[in-house]
Amino acid sequence: MEIGREEEGDHDMSLSIGTLQIAGSNGFDHNIMSQGYQRNSRSSEIDIEEVEIKDRPLPIFLKFEDVEYKVRSSQASSKNPVKDMVSKVASQLSMEQDNYKHILKGITGSIGPGEILALMGPSGSGKTTLLQIIGGRLHENVKGSITYNDIPYNPALKRRIGFVTQDDLLFPQLTVEETLIFAAFLRLPSNMTQQQKHSRVEMIVKELGLESCRHTRIGGSLVKGVSGGERKRTSIGHEILVDPSLLLLDEPTSGLDSTSANKLLQILQRVAKAGRTVITTIHQPSSRMFHMFDKLLLISEGYPVYYGKAKDSVEYFSSLRFIPEIAMNPAEFILDLATGQVNDISVPQDLLTPRGAPEFEREVVKYLQRKYKVEVEPIEKGENHGTRKTPEHLQLAIQVKKDWTMSWWEQFTILSKRTFKARRRDYFDKLRLAQALGVAVLLGLLWWKSKMKTEAQLRDQIGLLYYICIFWSSSSIFGAVYVFPFEKVYLVKERKADMYRLSVYYVCSTLCDMVAHIVYPTLFMLILYFMAGFKRTIPCFFLTLFAILLVAITSQGAGELFGAAVLSIKRAGMIASLVLMLFLLTGGYYVQHIPVFIKWLKYLSFMYYGFRLLLKVQYSGDQLYECGRKGGCRSLQSSPSFDTVNLNGDLKEVWILLAMALTYRFCAYICLRKRISICNV
Repeated sequence: MEIGREEEGDHDMSLSIGTLQIAGSNGFDHNIMSQGYQRNSRSSEIDIEEVEIKDRPLPIFLKFEDVEYKVRSSQASSKNPVKDMVSKVASQLSMEQDNYKHILKGITGSIGPGEILALMGPSGSGKTTLLQIIGGRLHENVKGSITYNDIPYNPALKRRIGFVTQDDLLFPQLTVEETLIFAAFLRLPSNMTQQQKHSRVEMIVKELGLESCRHTRIGGSLVKGVSGGERKRTSIGHEILVDPSLLLLDEPTSGLDSTSANKLLQILQRVAKAGRTVITTIHQPSSRMFHMFDKLLLISEGYPVYYGKAKDSVEYFSSLRFIPEIAMNPAEFILDLATGQVNDISVPQDLLTPRGAPEFEREVVKYLQRKYKVEVEPIEKGENHGTRKTPEHLQLAIQVKKDWTMSWWEQFTILSKRTFKARRRDYFDKLRLAQALGVAVLLGLLWWKSKMKTEAQLRDQIGLLYYICIFWSSSSIFGAVYVFPFEKVYLVKERKADMYRLSVYYVCSTLCDMVAHIVYPTLFMLILYFMAGFKRTIPCFFLTLFAILLVAITSQGAGELFGAAVLSIKRAGMIASLVLMLFLLTGGYYVQHIPVFIKWLKYLSFMYYGFRLLLKVQYSGDQLYECGRKGGCRSLQSSPSFDTVNLNGDLKEVWILLAMALTYRFCAYICLRKRISICNV
């Protein structure tokens, strides 16, 4: 069978997860693949597009040799600050040059299309770390060789690798179908029609058995949704939707019952047979699941203790005279060996430490590590790393970076729809609506038909204007400050997959959130304005509303900046509280004449400009009040309340607030880009 030739009956742009079968093979055979592409290599020109086999992903042959990874000891700190401090002082006093903790200590292996490699080992052995290194998510302090079709990792591989994390990072408010459809529109090629993309989603839904829950929300800790198995299958569908060549899964069966876990492994088998290279970490599979794996890499304390066919693992350890004395699950048997717990397991006689000694378990692990180093590793390096070479076509194809599937505007259109759907329950929350309307009615009753005939009445009305400023500033700033910290995990995941441009995400987030920051203040002012007895003219009403909206939108920008700067829910809220308090005090109501040495603070406050703008819109300097006093009427400009405000001046505050709103957002975008780029390293 020639891999480069399509089978009859294949349809354009279709994805059949279980269609690719090679006779007499459990997947792709390396030699067959090589021969098929060597025949094509006689052509004088290399057509990279032909390497992308229709309906199948680009084959990736992965090899990793002597992979080591270490972190600074300070990074692997405990939760006890006193213990961390003592350890830090001790490490500084000791003059050791190598102040690192070694996580991986020389891991070697290889895997090709059509195969599933299981990474097993006790907790903390380094399984997830190795998976992240293979996926290109860890680069620093990594030693060894990792190649994809004999080529080192490069940015072009980003969109050819699917990574399913242990925690399913899916938007809880979207349904299963919506999650997959938005992923399809963002990630599938732009030359596909909408109907073809919907067909691809429909096929994935059927293949993964998600028909019964397609219209159910994903849900989460606070939102009721699909089951754990359905959520995991949706995560896998989200990745295989775009035909990744290399699919990596971190503990995909954790939290699932035995039946759901078996069904998930059967799906992964079909995924692999479609031409993908699949690697998964798994803790303790059932015996049935264990035999579904093609290859097994067993890690203990960062060292490999077995690599080879999963079905041959028990035989290998038996050859070392580690033989179970009772019937045992193969996975349980090898994990016991990896931890040195050999109860009900006979051990070789050449172990120097007697059974039952405190260091016996440690000696068992060391024994297995030595045997692997001598008997298994040289064979793997010789067979898969020394002789086999990937065809030149695949080496070149793996270096071709895929362009964005959509233009900036197309990405904006799709992402804005997804953002609005994912957050619509927050935008149109009944409690939030009740708060806005309730506060408006309460203020309207407290300031019912307020007057400005006397100084005291004028002060009351000015106080209401300042409270409105405070209310919408705080509401907007706290409504925006938590957005990026909450969505950080989704953003990092999708940016690592190059799903969209960061600028598109930021603009969509800002504009969609702006809906709530416009709708609620508008409803609020429609109720309060006429109850409180403000100036009853249409221009004055709309100017007042415009001023409130400007304050809310500027506050939103400030909240986004604080959230993007730290990407931490706790710290972002604390910073927002401190800044809001500072802006509140310097807003011009509580203190009009601020000391010169600290006067500059008020020019940073958007509440200062918003409050001045409201006063200029609502009042004019030649208006008269206190006409009942002996000296006659006075102009509003002569009131002490307007000592620092020229009521007849121009509305320069509008331009200042607009400039502040744009500056906050520009700085927020820069901070977000910097912080996300650090997370993507």
